[in-house]
Amino acid sequence: MLIGYTEVAHMPKRLLLVIALLGTPAASSAQLRVIMSGGFAAAYQEILPAFEKSTGITVTTARGPSQGSGPDTISAKLRDGAPFDVVIISVEGLSDLIAEDRIVRGTEVELARSPLGVAVRAGMPKPDISTVDSFKKALLRARSVASQSSAAIYLTTRLFPQLGIASEMASKVKPGGADAAGRGDVELAVLPMSELLHAPGVDFVGTIPAEIQYPAVFDAAMVRGSNEPQASKRLIVFLSSESAAAAIRKSGMEPSTGSR
Repeated sequence: MLIGYTEVAHMPKRLLLVIALLGTPAASSAQLRVIMSGGFAAAYQEILPAFEKSTGITVTTARGPSQGSGPDTISAKLRDGAPFDVVIISVEGLSDLIAEDRIVRGTEVELARSPLGVAVRAGMPKPDISTVDSFKKALLRARSVASQSSAAIYLTTRLFPQLGIASEMASKVKPGGADAAGRGDVELAVLPMSELLHAPGVDFVGTIPAEIQYPAVFDAAMVRGSNEPQASKRLIVFLSSESAAAAIRKSGMEPSTGSR
């Protein structure tokens, strides 16, 4: 279908960018290397095949926490010289990478937001977390709590001190994802809803109260030194387009509106 000049003139700039990039003939030899955190993984895995099929671009993906001090974090891998083209990471982690000048400025795009939620091992009783006080009591009753990356930093440095339970929770928080709760290694997992909603072996309890909520924001950006700048931009545009919106919502996130 042809698009007339008048229609084009009234299109939003972001839609025009999608049409321009996704409508460009694919370079079948392009191979992208992506590194991403777990929060966006469920949506990404669902929509990536459509991107590869429609563009002819092959994508390989590695995983790592957005933040932290371990050798497996995204920043540590980039610091060690691991070759990646695109990063998908929490906004806090992206800020760290920008400060280290590892991102091509101007390529940052907000993809989605996910509220913090709670999960327990499948079949176990679900605690009441409907109010700040009931959530606080659930934390204090739990023998152990799994969290990681930006969520864990928020819990340990801001929320627990705010609730007056920092000392009681200091030995309870264990680094880990939903799988830690699924195995029974911990009683609760407190992570972005997108990491919990469809995770195997756990039951999703709900999101934490709005008064203490800290939504995880996931961004994509091109890594400085990428050998595939055009293919990288096409992937970022695709992930932030309407084509990805249904999978993003299904995974427990809300699609964002685009560039920062």
